[in-house]
Amino acid sequence: MRVIRDLDELVAPVETVVTIGNFDGVHVAHQALLRAVVEQARSLRATAAAITFDPHPMRLLAPERAPQLLTPLEKKAELIAQSGAELLVVLPFTRQLSERSPEEFVTQVLRGRLHALSVHVGPNFRFGHGQKGDVQLLEKLARSEGFELHVLPAIVIRGQAVSSTRIRQLLSLGQVHKAARLLGRPFSVGGEVVAGSGLGRAKTVPTLNLAPVDQQLPRNGVYVTCTRITEARHPSVTNVGYKPTFGDHPLTVESFLLDVTGDARAETMEIEFLFRLRDEKKFPDAAALKAQIMQDVRRARRYFHLCELLSAAGSRQEGGKVRAC
Repeated sequence: MRVIRDLDELVAPVETVVTIGNFDGVHVAHQALLRAVVEQARSLRATAAAITFDPHPMRLLAPERAPQLLTPLEKKAELIAQSGAELLVVLPFTRQLSERSPEEFVTQVLRGRLHALSVHVGPNFRFGHGQKGDVQLLEKLARSEGFELHVLPAIVIRGQAVSSTRIRQLLSLGQVHKAARLLGRPFSVGGEVVAGSGLGRAKTVPTLNLAPVDQQLPRNGVYVTCTRITEARHPSVTNVGYKPTFGDHPLTVESFLLDVTGDARAETMEIEFLFRLRDEKKFPDAAALKAQIMQDVRRARRYFHLCELLSAAGSRQEGGKVRAC
């Protein structure tokens, strides 16, 4: 997938089927939009394209209300590429861009530069200065400018409308298994591994510590997780919190790998949150904390064993066994 940040990079004329949005989380509704775009682009022999914005518009327009991101730009691009999209246009969200009218955005960007044959959006899509543009206006502009408009109906899973806002709410409650349903995959965070304080290695269990990330985290607590290092995936238990047993510490995300003996080594890692075990709490001493961690580990192993059994049962028709992590 080609990624561009400036429409001037489109030197040769290209006809597109396009979708537009923040795509934060690239959840199942976003995935449905992207699939529709890719499918129609192939039928029209056009380029399947997505337009997104960086930074998130709220960070410029109302920074005090800007949400924590579910997916940093690099991860968002990776997930969009997995849909089969051929072009990702990352428009720098500036004051100048925010002041474009809906009509200007359509004539200058969608038609003038991307030569859109068809546009796919969600039912609550808003665009242009002051978010004055909506689906009804876009439909009117599509008729006048000569392109198709497709509006994806809202997607509801177990009574919950799929949205980035709802996913953030679920994560703030620690309900990572419910967030995964709306995402279509486990919620994850990733980045560099940094040196910790050494308390785990010395007093409880050795962990890998994630560098601070500028994105949404699940509610503080202990989780069953899957930690990816390079291409290897490791069952793990991860704590999100402040290590209160050992005094005042900054917020940390640290993972204990269940299948690695001794200290694990890594430069980067990605942690998938599968199931919440408990709240973080202060223990009377390191020995009591270690005993609780061992109990957490036993529960995590039971979780992975059950997932293995269910996955194996569900994949017998395909003749293979699916790992839980």
